[in-house]
This record gives sequence, C-alpha cells and structure tokens, in this order.
Amino acid sequence: MPDIFSTDALVAVIEDLRVPQLGLAGRYFPTMIEEDTEEIHFDVENRPRRMAPFVSPLVAGQLVKSRGFSTNTFKPAYIKDKRVFHPGRAIKRVIGERIGGGDLSPAERMEILVAQDLQDQIDGLERRLEWMAAQVLYNGKVTVKGAQYPEVVVDFGRSTDLTVNLTNANRWGETGVKSLDDMQNWSDAMVKRTGVGISDFIMTIDAWKVFRSDPDVKERLDRYRGNSTMQQDAHNREGLVFQGVVDGFNIYTYSGWGIEPGDTEASEQALLPAFTVIGTAAPDLVEGVRQFGAILDHEALQAMAYFPKSWIEKDPSLRMLLLQSAPLLVPYRVNSTFRAKVR
Repeated sequence: MPDIFSTDALVAVIEDLRVPQLGLAGRYFPTMIEEDTEEIHFDVENRPRRMAPFVSPLVAGQLVKSRGFSTNTFKPAYIKDKRVFHPGRAIKRVIGERIGGGDLSPAERMEILVAQDLQDQIDGLERRLEWMAAQVLYNGKVTVKGAQYPEVVVDFGRSTDLTVNLTNANRWGETGVKSLDDMQNWSDAMVKRTGVGISDFIMTIDAWKVFRSDPDVKERLDRYRGNSTMQQDAHNREGLVFQGVVDGFNIYTYSGWGIEPGDTEASEQALLPAFTVIGTAAPDLVEGVRQFGAILDHEALQAMAYFPKSWIEKDPSLRMLLLQSAPLLVPYRVNSTFRAKVR
C-alpha cells in the first residue's frame, strides 16, 4: 500500500465542510442591529382590520381610536467562549505545515493557532444563531439555558392559530389527506392574522419524503425553477435546499445540526424535530433581525456583534482567547411564521 505521506509534505489542507452558513438565520433574519445598551428593544404595532364608519352627513364624525404599539425589552444571555493555549502547542506542527521539519517558528505557529481557534469560536457563535432561528420559527419563542444560566423563555407572542399538530387520520401520508389543502388553509390562517400569506414552506427531510409522495404534489410540483437566479443562494446555505414551486409556494428542505456544549459528537442533534413543516411570509415581511446587546467589558463597552480579546497569564504561562456576544434573534412580525408537525 503506498505511503500517502512519503514526500513529507502536505500539499493542501482539506477543510471540513460542516462550517455554518446561516441557512434559516441567513434567509429569515438577514438584518443585524448592534445595541448600545444591555437590553434589546423593539416596537410591536397593533393594526386591527377596522373599517371606516358610516354616519349621516348631518351629524358629527364618529371617533375612531388611533392604533397603538407596545415596546418589548429583553436582556439577552451572554455567549463567552474561552480557549487556553499552552506554550507546548506551538512546538508541534500546525495543520498544513511541512511534515518532518516544519518551516515555522513557535511564535508564528502560535499566531496561526490563535487565528484558527478564533474562527472556530465565530463558527460556534453562528451555529448558535442558527439554533436560535430554528427555535423562533418552530415555537415562536426561544428557551435559553446553560450550565451557569437560569432557564429563560423569550416568547414573541405568536398566535396559537399558527402552530398545528396533525394527529391520527389527519396526518400527512394517511388515506384521503391532501397536504396541499392543508398548506392553503395554513396560509389563509396567516392572512387572517397579518394580511399576507405563506411564501416559503421549509420541511425536514422526513416530512419532504411524505409530501413528495402525494399524488397531487407529484403532478403539480415545478422543480425546474431551481435554476432561477433568485434561488441559487439556497444551495449555498447549510441544510437549506430549494426543491421547487407548487401552487405558488416555494418549497425548501432543511437539515441543520448542532452539538450542545459539553456533549460529544455522538450527541449531535437536529435543529428541527422530525416531521416539521415551517411556513413563512416572504423573508422581507418576516422582518427577522439579529440583535446584539452591548458587550460589558472594560475594553469594549460599546455596540458590537461580538468582541474577541486575548491576553497572557504569567503563572502558569498561558495565552487566553475569549469571544463574547449577547445575541437574540427577533422576528418583528412573528405572526408571519407558522409551524406544523405533520406526522
């Protein structure tokens, strides 16, 4: 068997492709806001469907109450990812360096190691944002908890009409169940709440397999629009893949994954439960925002999405790398999102 390392050199670094590309967060929460306070604020406007009143031209006009709004305030949980660099790490060859006698000094290797770990920290932050996006779209709320953080539920107040669990004979795949009829009804429920219908349906792979087996879907699904320039970015986001158009709905599949802190790789979990279908209005109508509270650090004390810092401990001699962030994903129009469990 040939020795693939016989030249004592690596000609390329093969990067793992499991780097987050913000599938749900990137499409439905594209705007970023950095707050200059710990708290995150946003206004919710109440616009009921009132009709103008009829009155006689000989009487005074009828008073109509002006629409109001409420302001919600949340203090997001902190993300603090800290890494430790022992000087011994810089003695060993770094990835991509020539085998059998590297060309880099220990100081140069340490710079590379710090840069690599910083990128890994940012990747972990982005995967947490993707987890938040999945939580918001699935539940209309986010449950934040950690080993040293009490459980807090941030509920955006989505209407209960926009969360559906199909059971027994009503589940997709059962005899006589028409998934396209369900989707039209769900879209109409959103129109009732918001004035706009569902544009995108995002399905977990198992839900998609049942959906595509529906005879009506087979007949009407247009899969050729995947070549449209409007949809090309869907294939560049982790887990989010455009599958076609049916009855005016854009159909996507999604399969994002993540590992909670302290868990092993074997504990990797899907970000959405099995047989989930999520519906949203057009992304710009969801008005999803990635908001970040101010970083409370003497070297920051300002609005920043994330703040990295590094310092050296004298005894024992160690280099520390810390990434801090205070994120919260907010759907300004939470009733422009919908979720169903179809089996």
